[in-house]
Amino acid sequence: MTLDPETPSSSSPAQFTGNEFANGASGLATLDRQSDPQDTTRSAGRLWAHRFAVLLFVFFCATLGVILVVYPWSDDWVNNRLLFGHPDLQQFIAHGFVRGLCSGLGLLDIWIGFWEAVHYHE
Repeated sequence: MTLDPETPSSSSPAQFTGNEFANGASGLATLDRQSDPQDTTRSAGRLWAHRFAVLLFVFFCATLGVILVVYPWSDDWVNNRLLFGHPDLQQFIAHGFVRGLCSGLGLLDIWIGFWEAVHYHE
């Protein structure tokens, strides 16, 4: 990166030299913030919130996946109130290809949920 010769050198980015930055800011200020107990509780809270979010995502994916695997093969898949007024759509939904496609998406959804659970790291 080349600096414009007309810009003052004080506006140049800070460069790290040992324990101090070139603009005078100390690198120890970041260490002091990490030792603060309030930051520790915040980071622990964020960690548990992230864990809960991953658990919720895995549960959502597994539940939706099981529903998509099982529901297309039941009688309620074709005979529901939403499709009574649309016989062409009802006939299309009844095809084995569409049912298999929905079940395949359900298996993919289950796979995504469990993959996320197995590959979780903090």
